[in-house]
Amino acid sequence: MAEPLLRLERVSRRFGGLFAVDDVSLAIETGPIAALIGPNGAGKTTLFSIISGSLPPSEGRIFYRGTSITGAPPHLVARRGIVRTFQIAQPFGSLTVQENIAVGAHRSRRSRGDALGAAAEIARMVGLGDLLGRPAASLNLASSKRLEVARAIATEPELLLLDEVLAGLNPVEVAAMVPMIRALADRGITIVMIEHVMQAVMSLAERVFVLVEGRIVAEGAPQAVVGNPRVIEAYLGHGAAARLAPAGGTHG
Repeated sequence: MAEPLLRLERVSRRFGGLFAVDDVSLAIETGPIAALIGPNGAGKTTLFSIISGSLPPSEGRIFYRGTSITGAPPHLVARRGIVRTFQIAQPFGSLTVQENIAVGAHRSRRSRGDALGAAAEIARMVGLGDLLGRPAASLNLASSKRLEVARAIATEPELLLLDEVLAGLNPVEVAAMVPMIRALADRGITIVMIEHVMQAVMSLAERVFVLVEGRIVAEGAPQAVVGNPRVIEAYLGHGAAARLAPAGGTHG
């Protein structure tokens, strides 16, 4: 069987006596969008921090393309092709949209002109082409979220970790972001997304992992996961599960 793009083996992270992530094993295959869902405080962002190198695991191992990256610092993890976004976008407010994206583009382009040219192309890709000269501090929330994604993909990642990129957006803004995320996957970027907007998860993800109190309690295709009794009890609730289920109801 082929080695997955990313593999976690019994990864845990303790803060004092508390397990924020507890014995997590999972595999991410190249290509399909995967989603990591679960209640607030479940350890989802902590898991992203461990994968991206911001936090070392207390136990366990992480493999990327079959090579251990356990405990590697963020800049080396990024150099291998793993990049993440953050829940709260923090661009360089005094720089323009184009300049913010160019910061990431400099990783593979030596000249400022090349980086700015790549930044303009990426801005168009994420729907910011008309805002290249705008200061990042002047953007609304939806455009700031797009800029956060643009800065990440400017580094040319193979694996993109999206941390609640739809949080705080209204339904119209969410509907506009979903095709952008799908287009990134169509360009060959493997995506894992932490998300609470379940309609978007159902639309985008081919595989879903459910984290509750630091542990993976379910994984599988989206429709199977939303019908899982443990997921309904710990996270979705019966009303949401019924709305998300296909005609014919949930399945246990």
